[in-house]
Amino acid sequence: MKTAQLILSDGTKFEGQSFGASKSVAGEVVFATGMTGYDMSLTDPSYAGQILVFTYPLIGNWGVPSKENWESDRIHTKALIVGDLTTKPSHWQMQQTLDSWCKKEGVPIISGIDTRALTQKLRDHGVMLGKIVVDNKDIELDDPNLRNLVAEVSPKNLQIYSSSDPALRGIGKFSKSSKNKLKIGLLNCGAKKSILRNLLERGATVYELPWDYDPFSNNLPLDGLLISNGPGDPKIATKSIAIIKKSLERKLPTFGVCLGNQLLALAAGGDTYKLKFGHRSQNQPTMEVSTNRCYITTQNHGFAVDEKKLPKGFIPWFVNANDHTNEGIKHEQLPFFSVQFHPEATPGPTDTTWLFDFFFEKVRSMKKEL
Repeated sequence: MKTAQLILSDGTKFEGQSFGASKSVAGEVVFATGMTGYDMSLTDPSYAGQILVFTYPLIGNWGVPSKENWESDRIHTKALIVGDLTTKPSHWQMQQTLDSWCKKEGVPIISGIDTRALTQKLRDHGVMLGKIVVDNKDIELDDPNLRNLVAEVSPKNLQIYSSSDPALRGIGKFSKSSKNKLKIGLLNCGAKKSILRNLLERGATVYELPWDYDPFSNNLPLDGLLISNGPGDPKIATKSIAIIKKSLERKLPTFGVCLGNQLLALAAGGDTYKLKFGHRSQNQPTMEVSTNRCYITTQNHGFAVDEKKLPKGFIPWFVNANDHTNEGIKHEQLPFFSVQFHPEATPGPTDTTWLFDFFFEKVRSMKKEL
């Protein structure tokens, strides 16, 4: 069996077995604590540029399902680190093994290392740059957060989706009613497909916008704007921030998810910062400030909104019960709000899918007022 090395920026080395693509790669080493959903996590565009460590020791047990179950059309992680890779999985939906999938996608896997020791190091020191070296083919370290990762994962062209479109039958179960359809703009900064599914399931016509596509200068008839999740430093996505500013100026109902929480805060005049090791799991406890109700949420982010510098008119909506960082903001009077977690889940709990209904209620309410 071929061996590979994980080398961190401080020189620490971990040796394991090489699976997946046999090549050397570099990126930001992060860890995720979820027990399930590795196929959904790997296809989440928010992981672009990152070398992902799964803390759960057994990965690959159910193989890889068909593409319609993924959260995008490809793997976005640079590489995968696991304690024990299952090479003989079993599940009725399995199409291929995780090993063979990563080989096809050009993504290396390193298995058999002490992921607990690695995770403890990342928790103590914060996320670190690192590289996986195969066949002694050394490469330079690479900081993906210096690039515009949003531009790399966002679609290049405007697309319009309708719940009545027969071409979308495989994407979810949709409302068949075409009467009074809401027109929702999805500013795709690296959106998971389940966000689109949730919008379509509620009967919307969805205008999927590239990260730099201005729907207002192009006169799109939007009733609301949803800002998606995505990778990297939110301050680099300046064109997205400019578009969101226009949405706020027009008092258009605006809902941010994950990266969208940070982009909304920046557009409104707030600030963001990088977390020590981020939140990447399906078990993050999140408290609603006004009710003290706790929701278990799926999260995947390395940056957060600075609650000490909230934009004028905004108040904290949710807070993380573990480290008390911001998990959502909302305007006191206008229909602007966002959350740092993933209400669409996949993987993870569906405790907060009601937020899509909350968004649609705000959109309908604004339409009635106009």
